[in-house]
Amino acid sequence: MESPTPLEQPCAVLTDKRKITIGLPRASAAGERRFPLTPEGAAMLCELGYEVKMESDAAGVIHFSDDNYRSGGVKIVDRREALACDIVLHLPAINRRDASMLKTGAVLLGLLHPQQQEPDALRTLLSRHVIAIALDLISDDAGHYPFADILSEVDGRAAMAMASSLLADPVHGKGILLGGVAGIVPCEVLILGSGIAARAAARSALGLGATVRMFDNDVYRLREALYELGEQKVIGSALHPRVLAGALRTADVVISTPTRHPLELGVDIVSEMKRGVVAFDLSSGGDSRIFAELQCIDLAVADSSHCSPHTRVRTCYVNTGSAVPRTAAMALSTTLLTFFDEITVCDGLTNALRFNKGLSSAAYTFLGYPVNARIAEIIGQRQLDINLFLQFS
Repeated sequence: MESPTPLEQPCAVLTDKRKITIGLPRASAAGERRFPLTPEGAAMLCELGYEVKMESDAAGVIHFSDDNYRSGGVKIVDRREALACDIVLHLPAINRRDASMLKTGAVLLGLLHPQQQEPDALRTLLSRHVIAIALDLISDDAGHYPFADILSEVDGRAAMAMASSLLADPVHGKGILLGGVAGIVPCEVLILGSGIAARAAARSALGLGATVRMFDNDVYRLREALYELGEQKVIGSALHPRVLAGALRTADVVISTPTRHPLELGVDIVSEMKRGVVAFDLSSGGDSRIFAELQCIDLAVADSSHCSPHTRVRTCYVNTGSAVPRTAAMALSTTLLTFFDEITVCDGLTNALRFNKGLSSAAYTFLGYPVNARIAEIIGQRQLDINLFLQFS
């Protein structure tokens, strides 16, 4: 019997490649209730090879516990460790103290919020060579803005859901249904703009049985919206002052969304709106400019006791998406997974910035320099072109 022949055996070789860490700190600033990742989204990032670290109770605002994330592979840490990751997801504008805890050369992903940016915090980002990217400015090859568009759709849907509830409130509202019943005229919903948020609001309003009027100063986009929604269902018009004034006088709900050309309503027109009208400004970041004369309620900081307008008061709501933060988190998670998958394919963020113009144009600080005009203006510096850095990096 032949003796066994020794064969070469594979030997384990140590390839200790450090995982890229993603930090999820709790939003520290008032003005933002949304959270970027659900437990399912965080678990999928872990499966992609990232190490996700979340500050304890950071997702409490969307009613998920630490255990929900821990079961998917997320490590629960303190705030300092969450901010010290390679990539930090923080939707509101970061403050100076938190900015100082970011590691040198880290990547900060959030929303631009130019009106909330602190000059000292921005200077700290520059001193630490942080690559800060505004998710809402990221565009794709087709010219769409995946993050901004999905959040706009959430805003439009949320506005109509809240409007229906507020009008039906028998104590502080009018105690009426948005859509009429047999023999009763339905409520009138006036929508300014015809973009994604406007169309989402219109669909919800139509589904509830309301009469919908849509105005825009971009006739081509208005035509496209009417064709999509159904020309027989939505009454569309260009922004003729007299026609708009007449519609504002009879509207029960007014929703302002971004328009191609900034829209300003005179004080006289706003004062002629119905008492008890429910208005939403989906184009502002916390302060209503178009409805400056109305009582403004920021849904990112308001509680339920502030969300019922008296019938004699004209009220305007802003930051509507913060009223449904869990839905926003689910929408953001889906889009973020696609974003991180693209980074993985490009073998790193720097390559993704170099080859993806829609991503590089969303950066506002890059390795010590402001590369966004609005951010540069806030800190009083000159904007530099990010492509100059990417070309030689």
